[in-house]
Amino acid sequence: MTVAMKNTPGQGRQTENNVLGGRATRNGHPSVILVVDDEKRMRESVRDLLSAYGFLCIEAGDADEALHALAKRKPDLVLLDIQMPGMSGMDLLARIKQDFSHLPVIMVSADSTFENATEALRKGAADFLGKPVKAESLLLSVEGVLQKQRLEKAVEQMHLKLGLSEKRHRFIVDNSPDIIYMLDEDGNFSFVNERTSSLLGYSPDEMVGRHFAEFIHPEDLERVKYAVRERRSEKRASRNVEFRFTRKPWEERLHEDNDSYLPVELNAMGVYIDSRDEEGPDFLGTYGVARDISERKRAEELLNYQLYHDVLTGLPNRALFQDRLEQAASWAQRNNTRFALIFMDMDRFKAINDSYGHVVGDVLLRKVSQTMKRYIRKTDTLARIGGDEFNLLLPEINQVEDAALIADKIVSHFNNESLIVEGHEVLIGFSAGIAVYPDHGTDLKQLVHNADTAMYHVKKRGRRGYALFEPSMSTPKQTAHSMERELRGALLDNQFELMLQPQTDTLTGRILGAEALIRWNHPEKGLIMPANFIPCAEETGLITEVGDWVLREACRILRDKLKDARFQDLRIGVNVSAHQLAQPDFAARVVKVLKNYGIQGRRIELEITENILMQDIDHAIEQLQSLSDFGVHVAVDDFGVGYSSLSYLQNLPLKTMKVDRSFIADIRSLEEKHSIVTGLIAMAQELGLEVVAEGVETPVQLEFLKRAHCPRSQGFLIGRPAKVTDFSEDHYA
Repeated sequence: MTVAMKNTPGQGRQTENNVLGGRATRNGHPSVILVVDDEKRMRESVRDLLSAYGFLCIEAGDADEALHALAKRKPDLVLLDIQMPGMSGMDLLARIKQDFSHLPVIMVSADSTFENATEALRKGAADFLGKPVKAESLLLSVEGVLQKQRLEKAVEQMHLKLGLSEKRHRFIVDNSPDIIYMLDEDGNFSFVNERTSSLLGYSPDEMVGRHFAEFIHPEDLERVKYAVRERRSEKRASRNVEFRFTRKPWEERLHEDNDSYLPVELNAMGVYIDSRDEEGPDFLGTYGVARDISERKRAEELLNYQLYHDVLTGLPNRALFQDRLEQAASWAQRNNTRFALIFMDMDRFKAINDSYGHVVGDVLLRKVSQTMKRYIRKTDTLARIGGDEFNLLLPEINQVEDAALIADKIVSHFNNESLIVEGHEVLIGFSAGIAVYPDHGTDLKQLVHNADTAMYHVKKRGRRGYALFEPSMSTPKQTAHSMERELRGALLDNQFELMLQPQTDTLTGRILGAEALIRWNHPEKGLIMPANFIPCAEETGLITEVGDWVLREACRILRDKLKDARFQDLRIGVNVSAHQLAQPDFAARVVKVLKNYGIQGRRIELEITENILMQDIDHAIEQLQSLSDFGVHVAVDDFGVGYSSLSYLQNLPLKTMKVDRSFIADIRSLEEKHSIVTGLIAMAQELGLEVVAEGVETPVQLEFLKRAHCPRSQGFLIGRPAKVTDFSEDHYA
């Protein structure tokens, strides 16, 4: 291998810059070249030349040395002479290509015939140089081959990365929980992922090439066709568009919802590629992602169902019935037709509940509702309003007698047949009242009122029947019955509100506690004070539910509303009725409420009058002792006006005595003696009880209480009842 050195050292540097361009190194390391030639002088000549340009050379005198060198270290390039003793250069080339296929080889030969060059290139040589080799030609060939090798490796790495990236994205797309698609310019699917198979039953091959409109619910197509085939991009792209895909006809049987449509939420955008045309980028198609929202839709449907249906019977509830009633009224008014309201109340239901338990009562209500459905049309609305009360709306009746016929069928069925419920034979009856639009009124509220009046009239006559409304039916008792119904509605619709009246330190005026006072925010009559509805609640037994609501609301206020640090030890007094205290599990129910709200017992004070305590003193002692053990304070309210025995009072776990307002009202001057008030205060202090004077309304009364060393006071002078949001030290300052 002869190298013709025509350049001076200075010229060599110029060659380095112009020819090699500084590429004799690879990744910061010199490129390694194996020089194979049987002439040592020639090897050294090549080595010196290449070393001068930054290459690292390894020498081999024959094929065996070359193979040994290749086994130890793989070079970046081989310079191979053809004429060598033993194995020729051509044979060594074949061996190298067999074992190191990607290793480039430059053949060098003094016999630079066309045949030699052709054979060398055919066997895989990267280049062929004839001897003597000019330095510049050798360097250009070496750099050219190495540069080509680098480019091939770069392309190979790029293809490898692209392949991995494609596999990764293909995996993500095919395993996505969403349907991912591409549409071409004509709206045909050019790509869909594998998710369509499980969600729609169509494989990608079945969808590709077909128009998107074939797979969309006909009712949704016109509304969403531009969103599915979106051409806009970025901020104007379609977002969160809901529609329904059609499932493959047999696929609906494989899904729990047994639905032939799949609800989805779509995000779609147009895809463009830059174009050199002045008209702008070229539109390639639409890219879309459709998410399965069937679970969300089912949850929404369930929530909507629960909002408008009775959970126990599945019948429409009061809200849905009211909506249907308003629709019927609008239709009747426009078309000059009639509709009827039938109010039905089950007789003896409370006795059945008390005798057999609530489980039997619930089963009975379900059976009754199913039986009633047999007698009504699909256009009628049967609703459970609450408890054992059912309302029936009959739209578009021809005459009043049509409603009476339906009521007679339902009432007669239950009046003449017994029901078997959970192994018990149950006898029930129904009382029904009928009001017809417009015969018995055109105002809906009045119409409802009249149907209710007619039903109460049946109950007054002995129950188990029906009656059409007549103006003569209204009575004071019916008004009481209406209030009972409205009270039930108030509990369901959360129409009650608690006000807080402060109890303060008589000397300093600092707030120490508060009494919870209930108010009724009636949607039509406005604010109703307790004196106007508590007697009705006590008479009907609803006072227990009202009292339970007051206790829960007081606990909620303590937990959520009174955040001021000054109220951390505030105690709220809650009035307890005779019905509540008479319950065998009264104490357990109170403790359960306190635990549910995370309220300490000491922050609740139960106020009970003397007369209630004396009705069943042994039961009262047992229940109140359990509450006292939990830390609950017990106060005897309106003390001094009842007929209690002091010996019994000593056995009760009392913490507080509230002096009745009638005694405080008698205090008109500081000169007069009021021995009852001072005596009660002294007695309470002797018994170790806290004392609260109620009804303090004048400065004279407050001053008297200060001189009598009454520790706590309550009344309009101290502070009027206020909403929770207004209850603060500053409000009463």
